[in-house]
Amino acid sequence: MAKEFEGKVVYITGAAKGQGKAIALAFAKEGADIIAFDLGEKIEYPAYNDGSSKDLEALQAEIEALGRKCVIYAGDVRNEADCKAAVEKGVKELGRIDILINNAGICAYAFADEMKESEWDAVMDINAKGAWLTAKHVIPVMKSQVKNYVKGESYGVIINNSSIGGLRGMRRLSHYAASKWALTGMTKSWALELAPWGIRVISIHPTGVNTPLNDGIAAMEGKTPEEIAEASAGNLIPVPWIESEDVANSVLFLCSDKAKYVTGSQYVLDAGLLTV
Repeated sequence: MAKEFEGKVVYITGAAKGQGKAIALAFAKEGADIIAFDLGEKIEYPAYNDGSSKDLEALQAEIEALGRKCVIYAGDVRNEADCKAAVEKGVKELGRIDILINNAGICAYAFADEMKESEWDAVMDINAKGAWLTAKHVIPVMKSQVKNYVKGESYGVIINNSSIGGLRGMRRLSHYAASKWALTGMTKSWALELAPWGIRVISIHPTGVNTPLNDGIAAMEGKTPEEIAEASAGNLIPVPWIESEDVANSVLFLCSDKAKYVTGSQYVLDAGLLTV
């Protein structure tokens, strides 16, 4: 019996850890081959970042153990040359790209009047500009694959991993919220632009997720992840956070034919946080 994403190629940024890794493994288990893009090294800001090329190599090994192919690329989503080269490498080795998951992102606290310009730029460039630069080079590949277009069929999917912060304000996180609102706006705009090719574009908006990023933010604040979750409490369902696998399950649904009429919209998985 064929798996749901057999023959599909999925390009994922921020793939080495957390949500990106969970999404990559979930797609691989359902038959997809993966192009995994991540920085693969430490960056100056935020201080919790401890990336390593070994993370990408470990992911590649896990995916290949599932019987799928995985092309890895260590690069910076802020660098257009890296984005272009990664797409070219992936297409050369796997032949196509059917799904793009713009997942790379960073977060750190700062009041607007205390934030450094470099901190604002880092968050906006990785979270928002990086998504655009990646899509800029993936979209032409997706368009080129559309043959014998049939109205109502889905020929590609782009998922932008936003946040509840892309639908509301966030105290001490104005740069993060601005970047996530940008993803919401890009989602709606790209959906309009790409509908003639049958390419769907959706943003997802998770509440807090149990990932290394979550742990890193807590460490920077001198608190435990549980204390951070409690301080930003508001989930209607009484959990401090959701898991990366919860996000991955939602992404697989949105990229499947079960959701082939979903585009330009915001998919909220917030444990009820935005209800109140």
